[in-house]
Amino acid sequence: MDQQVNKYSADQIQVLEGLEAVRRRPGMYIGSTSSRGLHHLVYEVVDNSIDEALAGYCDRIEVFIHQDNSITVEDNGRGIPVDLHPKVGKPAVEVVLTMLHAGGKFGGGGYKVSGGLHGVGVSVVNALSKELTVEIKRNGKVYQQRYSRGLPVSELEVIGKSSTTGTKITFAPDEEIFEELIYSSEVLIHRLRELAYLNKGVKIVLKDLRKDPVLEQVFQFDGGIKDFVKHLNRNKQVLHPKPIYITGEKEQIIVELAIQYNDSYVENMLSYANNIHTTEGGTHEVGLKTALTRVVNDYGRSHNILKNNDQNLSGEDIREGAIIVVSVKVPEPQFEGQTKTKLGNSEVRGIVDSVLSERLTIFLEENPSVAKKIIEKGITAARAREAARKARELTRRKSALETMALPGKLADCSEKDPSQCELYLVEGDSAGGSAKQGRDRRFQAILPLRGKIINVEKARMDKILANEEIRAMITAMGCGIGEDFDISKARYHKLIIMTDADVDGAHIRTLLMTFFYRHMKELIKAGYVYVAQPPLFRVRKGKHDSYVYSEHELEELLKRIGYDHVNIQRYKGLGEMNPEQLWETTMDPDTRTVLQVTLEDAIEADATFSMLMGDRVEPRRDFIHENAQYVRNLDI
Repeated sequence: MDQQVNKYSADQIQVLEGLEAVRRRPGMYIGSTSSRGLHHLVYEVVDNSIDEALAGYCDRIEVFIHQDNSITVEDNGRGIPVDLHPKVGKPAVEVVLTMLHAGGKFGGGGYKVSGGLHGVGVSVVNALSKELTVEIKRNGKVYQQRYSRGLPVSELEVIGKSSTTGTKITFAPDEEIFEELIYSSEVLIHRLRELAYLNKGVKIVLKDLRKDPVLEQVFQFDGGIKDFVKHLNRNKQVLHPKPIYITGEKEQIIVELAIQYNDSYVENMLSYANNIHTTEGGTHEVGLKTALTRVVNDYGRSHNILKNNDQNLSGEDIREGAIIVVSVKVPEPQFEGQTKTKLGNSEVRGIVDSVLSERLTIFLEENPSVAKKIIEKGITAARAREAARKARELTRRKSALETMALPGKLADCSEKDPSQCELYLVEGDSAGGSAKQGRDRRFQAILPLRGKIINVEKARMDKILANEEIRAMITAMGCGIGEDFDISKARYHKLIIMTDADVDGAHIRTLLMTFFYRHMKELIKAGYVYVAQPPLFRVRKGKHDSYVYSEHELEELLKRIGYDHVNIQRYKGLGEMNPEQLWETTMDPDTRTVLQVTLEDAIEADATFSMLMGDRVEPRRDFIHENAQYVRNLDI
């Protein structure tokens, strides 16, 4: 091990440029200075530790959230080199922490494959931290150096002895940079769990020291992405108990893939390159889809499951009901797309195709019962796709013939520029009526929805298209669905889901989010989908009205204004508000609160929805048992 440690030394740390721009334009380096950017700091430091794990030197990473919202990340890797850098004449650790694009990931031989999106890593964290302390265990000693806003405030010094190796970084985000300084353990748990799945065997521990008792979560998955697929399928009825797992390496590119089918009608593919979630896909996804379609059709033909007069199954047919996780590790990744989350390396496509074709062919031959289930599900999907195509054609023909194609219950706005227009999807005719009267007709359109829409998790496209409320939404939005979807034709760039603040309202909201996630995901990616936040209470004291949105807010307000001579009205539904109240609290852009739906929210909603509304009773019972204690207002 000592020999291997010596290989990672100062001459492998290459210097590309300095740090000044980071504090001036932090958004360029971490995406934003909001909560997302704040959490990104933790990911950058953890990514360094994961790189040590990928190189085979680290198997434990600990993340601590301290009482003051500072963060510590500690690993048992080799420790950042401390010897003097040959070009700069400073300790290598200081070079890594104070110079942008300085590290062991630019061809110096320190790492074969590394995560992290831009390779800016820990120097950016240092630049955007009020204080940062690094402790390194290496060469039998413990070294320490302290920094403030990117600049060293102490020399690198030896503070003790150690028989182990590793790096420990503690940082406090700078309040001059960030709009928000409070870390969410839930957000960190989501990413750390994902990293543990993608790097099998590595133990990742999160300790939130702000909680009493301390919240501790440990993630370690010896099955890696196989366990990930099982986790995603945990509330669904699977067609085969063990995921199909395929791995291989060609030209220094490592391919890992896990697939497990369930009895739903939707596919869910998650792709990663060097641990980065490639939400926009890329060459690894293209190679996977091509190979999967070809191999399954070839097997179906050679085993006479697909007859001579049958058409080949499409990729969509074959992937129906599949949960797929594909992870590639690429020495020199090229990321493209608007958010730099699309893999662009052309060679990856052929390598994924080749590895999957070879291994999946063997798997299907050795597991004929699984192969038959996959193909039969694909055949059923193809029939339903044909029925859906006919239903879509019928819808198109109707639209072309009718002079007034928009749904009758839609109260449209007069503005024609979609970027200025909002469409409120409102629960119930009563609230819809108030919303129509209270809105600003210039840019706000209202579409009332009667009752609950169809559960798209349990329905194929032909059934979905037959649902009146869904048809009304599709027509009103104007951007089509499925194969016909075109986001450039969207008539509104804000779709605001407005439901009651009760259990039924939450259910309708989840149904709508699941529909958008499954069939109009581009709208969520573009940031067009929002959730309105109607108030829970109106508090009147004298002639003054206040609206509050939670019980905690109510308690705070009552402490402030006093408990005497106060009239409190709890809103059971939107329909209880008159048009002026609805405008003031929920629709006026100057005073309302709307939450933007992100892809992460939709994935979580989908998982929760599968669990609450799926066929399996046990997960639902467990959820109710665990969460019943938190219920304060349950409308029956």
